[in-house]
Amino acid sequence: MAINKLGVHALVFTGGTGPDEVALAVAEAKQAGYDILELSLHDATNLDTAAAKTALEDAGLDVVCSRGLAFDADISSDDAAVVSRGAELLQHSLRVTSELGGTLLTGALYSALGKYGHALTPTGRNNVVSVLRELAQEAQAKGMTLGLEICNRYETNVINTASQALTLADDIGEDNVLIHLDSYHMNIEEDDFVRPILLAGDRLGYIHVGENHRGYLGSGHLDFTSFFHALTETNYTGAITFESFSSAIVSPTLSNDLAIWRNLWNDGPALARHAHGYLSNFLDANRVDK
Repeated sequence: MAINKLGVHALVFTGGTGPDEVALAVAEAKQAGYDILELSLHDATNLDTAAAKTALEDAGLDVVCSRGLAFDADISSDDAAVVSRGAELLQHSLRVTSELGGTLLTGALYSALGKYGHALTPTGRNNVVSVLRELAQEAQAKGMTLGLEICNRYETNVINTASQALTLADDIGEDNVLIHLDSYHMNIEEDDFVRPILLAGDRLGYIHVGENHRGYLGSGHLDFTSFFHALTETNYTGAITFESFSSAIVSPTLSNDLAIWRNLWNDGPALARHAHGYLSNFLDANRVDK
């Protein structure tokens, strides 16, 4: 049997995080057999944290929170006011994650989600390190960890590979800053699916699994056999979360940020059930004694 907890992104079921939307996502995630529901905090102003925490606890689900920043609230900026707004967003997100009962805040915590028109500047990178070091220290005091999700070049100019993420984590210098790999982004930026996982090793703390087009697992061209072999090689026991997007479910912000223009599926619950079976089968197959 698989020993990794399996998660699903709430955007498989609903576009926002209002009370009814969270209740729906919790119910569907539980019904599909998942252990974790990932909530994006881009819609956090509509999130009723107390009600969401109760719903999650009643369903026996763990929660992981994720987010990226915005161009007017971006800690990788050279503009001190913009950096300050980004830092405030991160502080708020850490509080919300804690209030929900979560212990992991992950995502593109280091920049806006979108295509930059220039390379990251030395000043911008220094700002990232400084803000995330302080955030990590506050997270540590709460018994929480931060994840650095590695995103592709069209969504950030800060880190695009596992190697870059490890260097950034080293510069931040706090041991509760972990690496978050995503098969969708790896397909664009990495040489293969094996070496980044081996490189991250025991610093790998969270994983997104998504197809090259973000649709049904197994319907694209990604080499999940090598991906899961590498996870087995490194004895990865952390969470693995299914992430998929379609224009059938529209988020007020993320759909535009992530360029979700295509209708890759219509039935989120059916998609989630399929993904749970797909991931479970890979994990079980790779842990059979050889």
